Amino acid sequence: MKIAVLSDTHSKHSTVRAALDEVARHGAELILHCGDVADADTVRLFPAHTHFVFGNCDHDRAGMARAIEEIGGTIRHPFSHLELAGTIIGFVHGDDGVLLRDLEQSDAFDFLFYGHTHQAKEHRKGKTRVINPGALYRAAVKTFAILDLPGGDIETVVVDP
Repeated sequence: MKIAVLSDTHSKHSTVRAALDEVARHGAELILHCGDVADADTVRLFPAHTHFVFGNCDHDRAGMARAIEEIGGTIRHPFSHLELAGTIIGFVHGDDGVLLRDLEQSDAFDFLFYGHTHQAKEHRKGKTRVINPGALYRAAVKTFAILDLPGGDIETVVVDP
């Protein structure tokens, strides 16, 4: 099962469309968005199999929540988690440093994805691989990640809008 993990799209429709084309090309069955979509119109670009958390630039949360419901997606805040193929995946925006550290140190996840910094990074904390997939806005190189389960391989995908 392939899962696409995106973050920090910030209303950039052309970049979101290019990223979603890459998501489809890679055969991802599910999308996790780590926040900062920024508006309901951008939410509506995503398919039903998208799970969202809010970021610090998601100001119209009520409007975005309605749009997420319209597309058949899900929204959780301040973080979310899923168990897929025997793997526990958490995701959060990352602007709340205390929450991010608490989630990292909880040892509750196999993978913990976050955004906010607009920089792709990875480290390990206990059993948890903590990964920022990069950003699709205000990043020198626009990237997202593909997680392949059950193996746990991570591929960074570069988006050229």
